[in-house]
Amino acid sequence: MSAQTLQVVVRRREQQGGNIVVLDLASVDGSDLPPFEAGAHVDVHLAPDLIRQYSLCGDPARTHHYRLGVLRDPASRGGSDAVHERLHEGAQIAIGLPRNHFPLNAGATHSVLVGGGIGITPMLAMAYSLLAAGQSFELHYCARSRAAGAFLQELAQAPLASHVHLHFNDEGEAARLQLDAVLRDGTHAPALAGTHVYVCGPVGFMDHVTESAQRAGLPAAQVHREYFGAEVDIAGAGFEVVAAASGKSVHVAEGQTILAALASIGIKVEVSCEEGVCGTCVCTVLEGDCDHRDVYLTEDERADNDQIMVCCSRARSSRLVLDI
Repeated sequence: MSAQTLQVVVRRREQQGGNIVVLDLASVDGSDLPPFEAGAHVDVHLAPDLIRQYSLCGDPARTHHYRLGVLRDPASRGGSDAVHERLHEGAQIAIGLPRNHFPLNAGATHSVLVGGGIGITPMLAMAYSLLAAGQSFELHYCARSRAAGAFLQELAQAPLASHVHLHFNDEGEAARLQLDAVLRDGTHAPALAGTHVYVCGPVGFMDHVTESAQRAGLPAAQVHREYFGAEVDIAGAGFEVVAAASGKSVHVAEGQTILAALASIGIKVEVSCEEGVCGTCVCTVLEGDCDHRDVYLTEDERADNDQIMVCCSRARSSRLVLDI
């Protein structure tokens, strides 16, 4: 999470798709905001202990404001509820500097952008960036229905319209995204060797897109994912965690997070999403075998076994030593 924050004000608020709010955030003093790359997000400080990450969905070339699209999640743990209830026009709030864990690949000859539901948000910024660079791409937006969709008017207008394909579940099987066919037979995508797929959306949707890309023969390194939420599984046998820098140790019980166990002995780790998505709670591992359950670390980073997300991951070994 970015330590530096910016003070911004909600200049514009619009309700779309029934339960999606689109916000334009501008600097309080009217100056331009720091530049950002497509795929970036910001930490939104909704309360002292309530920080959430939201993708920037505006044109990266325009820095007089940042744009966010936030779905009100019926299973909200406070974040989306706070956005919908508190962030009205004129409200001031602190945000972190833009960070990007979901960048475009500069060497791609063709990009396939796939947004499921509110996962359309980072895809919009990517589309604008690819347009500006004159690069080949197509954007597929999947939603339950047109009524539940957001940004539809923008997607239907030039210059985006010629690159956009809409897929709504309630319009029949023919309307659904057939990604394997798009990659294998589509007229938009050139050879797979230079094609990269980017997907954001619910976990099941992302898994489906990833599996479709694999069936079509796309290498795993050319499939890029960003999660905005994930189910946390903390089942498993207990183990000991040693906080080397603090000289303390604690037993992590079955069904308890490392985060909670550390807090019980007075060691506080900065945390945000609590779902293994954002990377805020990452800690350095000095000893022990990690059982990674996050969706933040890459496979190579997991194999290095030198960092762990304490909000959700566990240990395979009986003892884990952390540099905290």
